[in-house]
Amino acid sequence: MTDAAIPVFLPWQHETAQRWLADRERFAHAWLIHGLAGIGKTQFALAAATALLCENPQSGMACGRCSACQWVALGNHPDLRRIRPDAVAALEGDDTEPADAGGDESTATSKKTLSKEIRIDQLRQLHTWFNTATHRGGYRVAVIYPAESMNAISANALLKVLEEPPANTVFLLVADAPDRLLPTLVSRCRRLPLAVPDQAWCIDWMRAQGVNDPQTWLDAAGGAPLKALKAAQGNESACPPWLMRLAQEALAPATPDVGPIADALEKIPVAEWVDVLQRWFVDLMLALHSAPARYYPDLAERTGKLARSASAQALADTARWLTQQRALADHPLNAKLLAHTTAQRVLLALARGPVQ
Repeated sequence: MTDAAIPVFLPWQHETAQRWLADRERFAHAWLIHGLAGIGKTQFALAAATALLCENPQSGMACGRCSACQWVALGNHPDLRRIRPDAVAALEGDDTEPADAGGDESTATSKKTLSKEIRIDQLRQLHTWFNTATHRGGYRVAVIYPAESMNAISANALLKVLEEPPANTVFLLVADAPDRLLPTLVSRCRRLPLAVPDQAWCIDWMRAQGVNDPQTWLDAAGGAPLKALKAAQGNESACPPWLMRLAQEALAPATPDVGPIADALEKIPVAEWVDVLQRWFVDLMLALHSAPARYYPDLAERTGKLARSASAQALADTARWLTQQRALADHPLNAKLLAHTTAQRVLLALARGPVQ
């Protein structure tokens, strides 16, 4: 976070935020903010936290000028806590050290040991915070994201807190997949689903960020504008080159060469490439019924040819198998083996009918 800026709601979030923040007198103590990955849920939660702490809110929004807003902008408001994995904090530019990192370890080693989970000690550290008075008698806000990164121990610790919530404290949990959270924890929260924003909003916003042809990037991201923007800033094409290679190999008359494709997948986070394949299989199923591609229109010609020659049962079976792999993608037992197995299975499904 920079010295000059506070978190603000994205253009498509204003109306929802104003309605939600309007009745603070009966505001719930815990909210589960959820929706599709890449639509700005974390930014929504941080902007909401700023609004709740603001000493002079305007139509429910943070004024950006009061002392509270300035403290948030500087990253040192005493009544705001951001609870997220060390790995996420590092990506956001915070100098968070892993709990077990010694002072004599190199930076490279420390980075490798950054936790991808919200640890129990992060929640235990909140107890001292709960027992101190809030600044000027206002709210204190804890933003927890991604909530799915809590393990069973830390989730149960939070559950105990929410069973007897501290006074004047609001918890904002952010999640892509609420079904991956403890049901008892979800039951202690009010739910605030955020919808996929209207494409007109997204296209205008992405153009303002300097993205050419935003529609193509939005299609590949399933309509998620932040995910589309990140992809556009880091890639030359909305359709990954490895996916183009995969389609080309599947159409080739010779025996497909799975090696280069699997090697490319090994360099990408498992969840990311499994998501791409799941979206492509949606396009393949649409092509079976002569419907236009939803995610990768640039690949539509090859997708159509493959769908016409493949078995519908093979496509359905492999799509279900990919769904199973996505559930395990954050903790694969062997990422290299999974990459090779997946490439082989997809090529076999496309070229040779049903997969056993």
